[in-house]
Amino acid sequence: MEAVLVNTIGVLLIVAIIWWFWLGPRRGAVQAVEASEKLQILVRGGVYEPDHIRLPANQTATLHFRREDPSPCSEWVIIPDLGISAELELNQETSVEIPAAKPGKYPFSCQMQMYRGTLILE
Repeated sequence: MEAVLVNTIGVLLIVAIIWWFWLGPRRGAVQAVEASEKLQILVRGGVYEPDHIRLPANQTATLHFRREDPSPCSEWVIIPDLGISAELELNQETSVEIPAAKPGKYPFSCQMQMYRGTLILE
């Protein structure tokens, strides 16, 4: 009987973790009027806020990440398709330069891909 209870609790915790990091509700998108507009992304509570960012394609831009989460997983933001990897200091703003790129969706994440977002260039 105890084994069934322990296994049930374990499965429920696994489902909760999967929902929180991969299936949970998204925070919405930010539409930048111009690429030069200051966009701040908060890194806290296991997510990027906002986690979907819209920018004009073929223009450089700067994203400003503010890491408030002390988790080691939140130390880096990586945008592999653009060759970007930036270390985020705790309780400080880190500017990340986005090069001019063609239209498309560019995923970004932490090094373990638990924090995830999408950069949408239109």
